This record gives sequence, C-alpha cells and structure tokens, in this order.
Amino acid sequence: MSGSTFGERFKMTTFGESHGEAVGVIIEGVTPDIELNEEYIQIQMDRRKPGQSSVTTSRKEYDRIRILSGVFEGRTTGTPLSIILNNTDMRPSAYDDIKFMFRPGHADFSYVKKYGFRDYRGSGRASGRETAARVAAGAVARKLLERRGVSVVSYTTEIGGIRCTTFDPDAIERNPVRACDLAAADKMIERIEKLAAEGDSCGGIVECRISGIAAGLGEPVFDKLDAELAKAMLSIGAIKGIEFGAGFRAASMLGSEHNDQMDEMGFRTNHAGGILGGISTGADIVFRVVVKPTSSISIPQQTIDMDGNERNITTVGRHDPCICPRIVPVIEAMACMVIEDHYKRQAALLY
Repeated sequence: MSGSTFGERFKMTTFGESHGEAVGVIIEGVTPDIELNEEYIQIQMDRRKPGQSSVTTSRKEYDRIRILSGVFEGRTTGTPLSIILNNTDMRPSAYDDIKFMFRPGHADFSYVKKYGFRDYRGSGRASGRETAARVAAGAVARKLLERRGVSVVSYTTEIGGIRCTTFDPDAIERNPVRACDLAAADKMIERIEKLAAEGDSCGGIVECRISGIAAGLGEPVFDKLDAELAKAMLSIGAIKGIEFGAGFRAASMLGSEHNDQMDEMGFRTNHAGGILGGISTGADIVFRVVVKPTSSISIPQQTIDMDGNERNITTVGRHDPCICPRIVPVIEAMACMVIEDHYKRQAALLY
C-alpha cells in the first residue's frame, strides 16, 4: 500500500491496523549517537493513549512501546529505528453486524472504491489508531529538535462551539481536553459528556506553536514549509482544514494591516504565522487546524450496504465523543517530523 511513508531526509513509514495485532513505525534519517530510550518516547504515547478520562474512548490500550532496532546501549545508531505497539484490547466482533454497510463519515466507501476490499474491523488502516505510530516517531523527532532549541506545543482552543478566551500554557496538561483556558475547559467537558450521553459527537479547533526555530527553513516552490506542514496536518484523518497566522481573517484585513512590519528587534507582528514565501522567518510558527466531529456515533443514520441497498445503521463500539483531547499530541508529532526533516534538508543544501 503506497502512501504510508512521510518525509524526505527524516522519514517514517507506519504500519498496522486498528484491530490487528500491532501498529508500528520505521524511522530513517535519525541522527546517530543521541541519547534515547523507551521511557522518553512513552511520555508522548501516554498523552495520546485511550481511556484517559470521561471524554475519551473507554478502549484500554496501554500503548507500551518497544524499540526493536536503531538504539544500542541507550544511544541511536543512525540505522533505521523501528518501534512497535501491540494492540491488547481489540474487539473486532463489534463490527460483525455492520461489516457489509458503509458507516457515514468513515472511509469505508472510499476504501472499497479504491481497493475493492477493506478491513472492516474498526476502520482498519484509516483508523485513528494508526496515529499512535506517528506519535512514537514524533517523539524521536522532538528529541532531535530539543538539541536545536526548538519547542512544539499544541492546545485546544475550541470544542463544540465553546471557545477559549484566555491563554494559560500551564493549563494545557491540567485538564482532560487540553484547553489553554481552564474555565472554558469545564464547559467543554460538560458539552462533550452531554453529547456522548445522547450518542452524538463534536469537533473543535487546535492551535500549534513552534518556537525557537531558525530562519531559512523551507524548500520553494512546491515544498514550502507551510505547504509541508499543511500536508502533514491534513494527513491526519480527523483534520479538515488549516490556517496560518491570521489565517482566514486575512480576507477582511488590509495589506497595511496584514503585513508584518519590522524594526531593529525583528517582526512587530506575526500575521504571516512565522513563514514568508514558504520559508521560516525565525518568528514563532503558528497555525490552527479544524478537527471534525467523531464519525462513529450511536444515533441511527441512513446508509447503503455493499450491494447498494438502503439501510439504517447504528455504529457500536468504544469511540471518542470528541477527538481534540487526544489529537493534540498527534499534531505536535507531525509538526516535529516536518521541522526536523527540513533542518536536515537545509543542512544538505548548505553542505
């Protein structure tokens, strides 16, 4: 299956399905002789794992990772680094009654049209479970970026129409929706729990901020840094849109308002989101992504089966009523992958 590899100089290939034996990733281009262990990667895995709170799926996966290659005596060797996570709480039988029907909002229909066949256990390769492998790879990229002084942080700014009105970085990991506003977080949790009780779901907006990045990263014209970040984000199944800096507000701004003027201290504003001409400016890279409502809901919906007959379907199983809380570390992971890849591409250009 093509399309499972991401990156150029620092790249990952993920494998595995939602209700298969395991998911995992092979990472190439890892800088050698860097201190790395499973415990460091596990920190990020624990932020993404299911069953964290009342607003996430009840599926119990501990997501304990194992490094199979690429690390010796606690240091990277520079050879392909492979990581695997065994699935331990699979329930493929939950899909037996609906395996011949297309679930609204899912990739069932499109996978059948492309491949003529699909793994009906959960969403197979299209499942959000695949993102566990991305988070593992992103943790490795994060380790390399730490040596460069780069930090990547994401946080929820909106869920179910409830928006954060303040920004407190210390609040992000102190609430189960990873919102940057504790007061808003309480309302978001209440909203999610109400919808879950009704068998429905909701979406939201997550913002990402990349700080400490060097100016000059990005490969014009087709591999612009914002284009690469956009591809990375939109490769995550639940994300349906992205904006940088002022984003869509730029449509109602004047050029005199949107242009980031400069003085001896640098840029006075950051409406461009830290990228000009597809190349990093050295200012913080800021972007926001739209996270769609979870497709798996227990409210009856109309669909068709494999033979084209109209049917009613109710999706059963253990699903997140809102994806935002657990997608935050996935967004960070993909951002780390892109930035480390472009640092390596820039080094290759210069030397």
